[in-house]
Amino acid sequence: MKVDGQDIRTIWLDKDKTVVKIIDQRKLPHEFVIVDLKTVDDAITAIKDMYVRGAPLIGVTGAYAVYLATLNAPGAHIDPDYLATEADRIKAARPTAVNLSWGVEQVMSAIARQTESEKKIEAARIAAGAITEQEVENCRKIGEHGRSLIEQISRQKSGKTVNVLTHCNAGWLACIEHGTATAPIYAAFDHGLDVHVWVDETRPLNQGTRLTAWELGKHGVKHTIITDNAGGHIMQHGMVDIVIVGTDRTAVSGDVANKIGTYLKALAAWENHVPFYVALPSSTFDWNIKDGINAIPIEERDPDEIRYVQGVDHNGATSVLICPPDSPAANFAFDVTPARYVKGFITERGICKATEEDIKRLFPEKE
Repeated sequence: MKVDGQDIRTIWLDKDKTVVKIIDQRKLPHEFVIVDLKTVDDAITAIKDMYVRGAPLIGVTGAYAVYLATLNAPGAHIDPDYLATEADRIKAARPTAVNLSWGVEQVMSAIARQTESEKKIEAARIAAGAITEQEVENCRKIGEHGRSLIEQISRQKSGKTVNVLTHCNAGWLACIEHGTATAPIYAAFDHGLDVHVWVDETRPLNQGTRLTAWELGKHGVKHTIITDNAGGHIMQHGMVDIVIVGTDRTAVSGDVANKIGTYLKALAAWENHVPFYVALPSSTFDWNIKDGINAIPIEERDPDEIRYVQGVDHNGATSVLICPPDSPAANFAFDVTPARYVKGFITERGICKATEEDIKRLFPEKE
């Protein structure tokens, strides 16, 4: 994607292939900062503290973290026990996004086929790069398949503006390029369709306000930031044509874990007959979970993310307490939307219903 005319991704290797570079998304939209990841601990910190976030990007960062583990292995031999321990540490960095374990395990499998240390390092690098390109291509295809939904609405409205509501940031910042929920929006915009995006602020970390609005603006897509609680109102008054969100883990039954507040948007969409779609690559399906509500682990984060709001003033970046100092807070990072409220999934292989049968129609190898 382009930032001020320059092509950039959210993660890449430096020229000598020993340092992983990322955009520090905590700093956006006020600062554009590149951070170097040189060790496994660097990568774990980046994942835990949300320098990087979004299921596909977390998965790719986990894959490159395994590569960093091979580069930093003590001694001349990459001990299997050392590597397994590092892999477990990486996978534990954030519990909800299934892509993290998926990315780690993909690279570990590639390493396991090698016996020499140099070959293991090379295999890890190649595997992490292949995962990156796979996710980029998957997101591009999600955009093409999802564009058809926006085109259909545009025809029904005789070319008038198609209003899309999204939640959190499931854009290229959450992936590597294109995004998941935003991929159909970018594809439609690039093909000349008149599209406008309602951007939920997404408390407590304001990924919509800070990140989705920033990247849509950089691409030239019309958008309006709204409070998280405004979604039901604008749906009720016919101001939303379609809801498209991303997901951090989706059960094979169709239950969807996504940023906290997604469930409420799905309920409002259901009540107001607005189609609610979830965009995701196949790496975000958890093929082993059928009861998403009870089986998907929900991350609880630092309550100070709720108690303080981040911003800038004339002195630069600042943090402001917005509640009584002694008030307790509970910071649930995700919720689960039951499959019955989901109109369909937009995947790299096409669009399907939110049922195990139809998901496996697109992915028969998972039977």
